[in-house]
Amino acid sequence: MTARRFHLLLGTLLALTGLGGVGSSMAAAADDAAAIRQVLHRQEVAWNRGDIVDFMHGYKDAPDTTFVGSNVRKGYRAILDSYRKHYATREQMGQLTFSDLDVRLLPGAGGELRYAVVTGRFHLDRTAHGEAAQDAGVFSLLWEKTAEGWRIILDHTS
Repeated sequence: MTARRFHLLLGTLLALTGLGGVGSSMAAAADDAAAIRQVLHRQEVAWNRGDIVDFMHGYKDAPDTTFVGSNVRKGYRAILDSYRKHYATREQMGQLTFSDLDVRLLPGAGGELRYAVVTGRFHLDRTAHGEAAQDAGVFSLLWEKTAEGWRIILDHTS
């Protein structure tokens, strides 16, 4: 049997037994985790150029999107306004770095990936402080897979 025929036969057997789906679902999960990491990277880049509006594109634009810090803010607009108030200048924003990221995908009842939890650390290297005095801490984010891609629906940062 040639190598080509062997691979064709193996592929057919995997597809018939359903094992071929395991590989494809693992690949899909890896793609989803990479997509979330990419959103976080885009948030770092936006923050570091002083663009809070672009940074907020990582959040779901919805009235129930929630930020938990020293208090609870509900709604995309309220979170955006809070960022603008607490980081009013480029010096107050500084340079943001995320680290120690852990992405855990959460399958729904049907097995589809619809939510994810991400934990990690943040660090701000900056020369000025406004109303936000904290330069480093930890966060946990609840993500939802939307038609626009993965978006944060709950941010708990401390």
